[in-house]
Amino acid sequence: MSKLSRHAAIRHLLAGRDVASQEELRRLLYRRGHRVTQATLSRDIHELRLVKTTEGYRAPQGEEAEIHLPSIERLIKEFVYDVKTTQNLVVIKTSAGSAQPVSAAIDAEDWDEVVGTIGGDDTILAIAPSPRAASKLAGRIRGYFA
Repeated sequence: MSKLSRHAAIRHLLAGRDVASQEELRRLLYRRGHRVTQATLSRDIHELRLVKTTEGYRAPQGEEAEIHLPSIERLIKEFVYDVKTTQNLVVIKTSAGSAQPVSAAIDAEDWDEVVGTIGGDDTILAIAPSPRAASKLAGRIRGYFA
């Protein structure tokens, strides 16, 4: 599983419950399919700027809570390895566990050639308004990882 999906899982877990220790967080992640070591989890906690309170780990509040996501270029370079088009559809293949973050990043770009995306585990379906727009989108994405 990718670091991005692991970080998303950590944020989701902390939003829904009190997590008192790193070991408890590690077990919860394990149940979600993320097998992490204590060292990796410590790095994740540091990178996410989590704070330990008497109730457990918490995400920072206010300006500190602003999460800086990687650029679309970086996400595509790191995780996308194939792009195919058919009619107005673009199928984007990613490494396992990376489709949803890449899909969200594509949606956030607000490109004219994207009506919307659906991200699975390792595949994204991007819907374009026309076959021509689909071809343009595929070319744009290939430009980042070629």
